[in-house]
Order: sequence, then C-alpha cells, then structure tokens
Amino acid sequence: MSVCCCGVECVVLIGFARWAWKRCTYIGSNDSSTWPSATPHEFEPIPRICRTIMSVYESDIKNPLSAPPGGYRLNPDWFIKRVTYEQTKGQAPPYVIYLDHDNREIVLAIRGLDLWMKSDYMILRDNRLGGQMFDGGYVHHGLLKSAGWLLDQESETLKKLWVENGKCYKMVFTGHSLGSGVASLITILVVNHGNKLGGIPRNLVTCYAIAPARCMSLNLAVKYADVIHSVILQDDFLPRTPTPLEDIFSSIFCLPCLMFWICLRDTFIPEDLKLRDPRRLYAPGRMYHIVERKFCRCGRFPPEVRTAIPVEGRFEHIVLSCNATSDHAILWIEKEAEKALEIMKECSAETVTSPPRVQRLKRLQTIEEEHKDALERAVTLKVPHAVSFDKDSSEHANTRQLEAENAHLSSDKPTETQPKSSGGKANWDQLVENLFNKPEAGQMRLQRAEVAQESQNS
Repeated sequence: MSVCCCGVECVVLIGFARWAWKRCTYIGSNDSSTWPSATPHEFEPIPRICRTIMSVYESDIKNPLSAPPGGYRLNPDWFIKRVTYEQTKGQAPPYVIYLDHDNREIVLAIRGLDLWMKSDYMILRDNRLGGQMFDGGYVHHGLLKSAGWLLDQESETLKKLWVENGKCYKMVFTGHSLGSGVASLITILVVNHGNKLGGIPRNLVTCYAIAPARCMSLNLAVKYADVIHSVILQDDFLPRTPTPLEDIFSSIFCLPCLMFWICLRDTFIPEDLKLRDPRRLYAPGRMYHIVERKFCRCGRFPPEVRTAIPVEGRFEHIVLSCNATSDHAILWIEKEAEKALEIMKECSAETVTSPPRVQRLKRLQTIEEEHKDALERAVTLKVPHAVSFDKDSSEHANTRQLEAENAHLSSDKPTETQPKSSGGKANWDQLVENLFNKPEAGQMRLQRAEVAQESQNS
C-alpha cells in the first residue's frame, strides 16, 4: 500500500514539476514563433502613431517632453482639437484630433488608463458580457458606450475634415491600452456606417490598437483584421489576460498575484473550450508582435516584428516575466518600434531585388490572402458565429445593393430603421442599436440571395 502511495506521489510531483517548468520558461516570443516578419512599408506608421497618442499626455504641444531628438515631430498647427477629462465628463478618455498633411491622414488618438481617474474604472467595470450580440459577436459594453459617445461628439468634425480634404485622406483611429479598445470599437461603427461620415469607404479606415485590451469576440477580431492592427511589445500582460478588464484594474496593486492565478487557471482549460466560448474576448485584428528578448539571455536585443492573423493561440498565455507590466508602457513601445523600423529599412535596402511598387503590390495581395485564410480557418475550427470569406463578401455586396435600391427612400422620409437625427447630425447611439442582432438580418439577406441564385440557375 505504501509503495502504491509513493508511486502516486512521484507521478504528481513529476507532473507538477513539468507544468512549473513549462510555465516558468514560457516567454513572449513563443506566441509568434511561427509568424513571418513584417515589412517596413506596413509597419512604418506605428512609431509616429505612437507619438500622436503620446501627445495626449503632453501639457504643452509646442514643447513636448516625450519628443525624440532628431526624430519625427508633430506639427502643433495641425492639431484640430484636444479634449481633456473635464470636457469628456467621464464618458471617454482624453483624446486629440490631428490632421497629418504629410501622410494624408485624419488621426483620432485616445490615451490609455489613468490610474487616478475614477471615470476610467467606471468604463472598465461597465461590462455586461454577453448580454446581447453585436454585429455577430460580443464586445466590451463600457468601451462600446464610450465609442458611441465619442462619435456623437466628433463625427461632424471628422466628416468635415474628410470632405474638405478632397475625400482622399485616411481616417485613422488609434489608442493605447484602454484607448485602444475604444478606438477599435469606433472603427467597427465607422466601417458599418461610413455613410454618416460622408460615405468614407472601408479601405480608407484604419485602426492601430497599441497594447490592446481584449475587447471583442474571436469572430469579430478576425472579421475586422483588414482594418484593425494590434501592436504588442514582447511580454505585455494586457492582450494576454482573458480576465474581465474590471477585475484586472480593480486588482492593479496586486497584479502579480492575479497574473499568477490566471496563468495557473488557464493552463487547465483546453484550447477547444476557449475557441468554442462565443463570449470570450480577444485582442482585435491583425497582430504585430515586437520581439526583443530571448530565453535565458539578459538584456534587450535588436527588436524584430512578426505579424499574422492568428485564430487559435491568439496570445492566450500569461508570461511570468518582470517585464510584463513595463512592456505595456507607450514610451517603451514607441522606442522599440522605432528601432525595429530602422532595422527593417536597413535590411530591406540591402536585400531589395525588385522595384518597391512591385513589392508593395505583392505584399498587399499576401495580406488579403491571409485575411481570407484566417476567416476560413475560423469556420474550420467552428468558432461560434464565424462566417466564411465568400459569405461575408456576399453579405456586404447584398447590403450595398439594398442600400442603393432604397437610397431614394431615405431622402424622402425617415423609415422605422433609419436613425432619427436633429439638424442632420447622426445619432450614433441609435446606429449602435442597429448593429445589435445584425446576424439575423444578414442571414435573411443571404437566404434571399441564395434563392435568387437558384432561380437563375434553374
């Protein structure tokens, strides 16, 4: 009997030692070990976008404290608006609107969490997870409300800037940490209601989520990977933490304990169970992972950037690292992104064998193919509410066709589904409501399209 007990104890000890070794030796670079490298052209906006976000923290735009010597500087005359906590009244974090004429971009940049502001915690704690489907998936409720409020305030300004600049400037939404979640959900709203911003097309809308919060379900994260880009530095804890945001920041002063508990708990959750949970939130869009540390090596190495649209294994493992919180800082991300971009440009200049125009066109085709493959992969893995690339494309085509057929009706009189407005200003709260339970309407359109196709074939 004693021999049997000793055998069981040895098995348990060996199993625990194996688990402890795997957990303690897991490093951030493992998440993207199989991903290809990013190109300088697609990663080029990241450092200057980070500096635009950092301008929200500055008290004096003309003399910024965080501006790198000799580096890219923002033009103080191109700031259209700066909004503080007093002006947002707790509905959203502070933000700026910057008109970048050099790069032909209209940038709305939102700052991250302020640990001393109660209003930021209130946004995080307002998370009625899974209460109602939104655009075929689930999102963080407080961040969605903040996104709707911000668009109510600034949609007319953004529309005016886009129209006045010939309708050719890109509309860029960006944010850090808490602000990244708000910016990502703003992007979804604008992509679905571009007509309320002067008819801006999807290909002119872009979002850069820096150190992103997990704010949307997996099917939405993959669906909008062509317009939302997440940037993560090595071991950053926030994109890897599936625990609701309100629990994270209510435990901010005991964060190491919480991270260790999450790491222990998630080890015993099968990957299939995570994928089948429709209410589990993820970091949004295409991922850009900046890697700069190696296993059992001290110090930072020349950073490299890897990119992909992952479906399974989307930053699911907490990294037990002393850098898990420092890698979340916008200052470090901007610094390492700039280094990585310089290295990529040097390597590209040494190895280029064809004209840049051909390279960029080939890379664009590869990105589109990766998005299609990710959508199909989500269907293969039976991710809840995921749709195939063809069905998603046909749904968008059917939507545009229906909007064109009924365009003359909308100008004559308002319908029951058309949001009412005052003075021609869009009511984004009602537009948000239109995206709730949208899959049912989309499915009806798909069924009508299939019936029409069958009748034509017959």
